Amino acid sequence: MSSSTTGPASPGATTFSATDLRRRMAEKEAQKAADEARRQEDQAAKRKAIVDEFQQPAARTPDEIMALVIQLVNRAAEAGQSEVQIYEFPSFLCSDRGRAINNFEADWHKSLSGRPQLAYEFWRDQLQPLGFGLKAQILNYPDGFPGDVGLSLTW
Repeated sequence: MSSSTTGPASPGATTFSATDLRRRMAEKEAQKAADEARRQEDQAAKRKAIVDEFQQPAARTPDEIMALVIQLVNRAAEAGQSEVQIYEFPSFLCSDRGRAINNFEADWHKSLSGRPQLAYEFWRDQLQPLGFGLKAQILNYPDGFPGDVGLSLTW
């Protein structure tokens, strides 16, 4: 039998040992942890950008919003539907992270802020008097927690 080893070895290594394997495994785990930390930092930065964006005033006038709503509702009605999703936002924009919406609480709208709150107020002031209902629901559950919220008009 030959005394040489086969298989991957770290650069410059002349022997194959358990110590070398443990070192390489530890380096790989450290790299995974660093990658995960970077991913979490990126997600936190994106979340902050979303929060900042949703706290800004609406870019459209109420008349422009109404025109878009009419267009969405007409398309859905022509397709035989009795509801259409008109708005979507991350649940972390709710003061309770979507808990009230997820539990179908009557006062779920009190957890809204920023643009989601403006969307609710637009429905309450402009669309509810026309007979439209508003349904809020959690659309997905990443890692088992409420993710995005969808607001849908019903008729």
